[in-house]
Amino acid sequence: MPITMQSYSFTWTDPDGTRRASAVAYDRISADRRRKELEKAGASDIDEVAVGPGELPAVEG
Repeated sequence: MPITMQSYSFTWTDPDGTRRASAVAYDRISADRRRKELEKAGASDIDEVAVGPGELPAVEG
């Protein structure tokens, strides 16, 4: 059985209202850490997006 790693990226809104998207993908542990960093920085509308190899989320709106 092959081992597959799931990667995650984020979209969020900065405190000034600017929509952002991750430029990198994270493993589970790093994604949890990044979410906490975004929350601490005052980001809102934080959405975790499961991504595949070579994929990143797009900023919408």
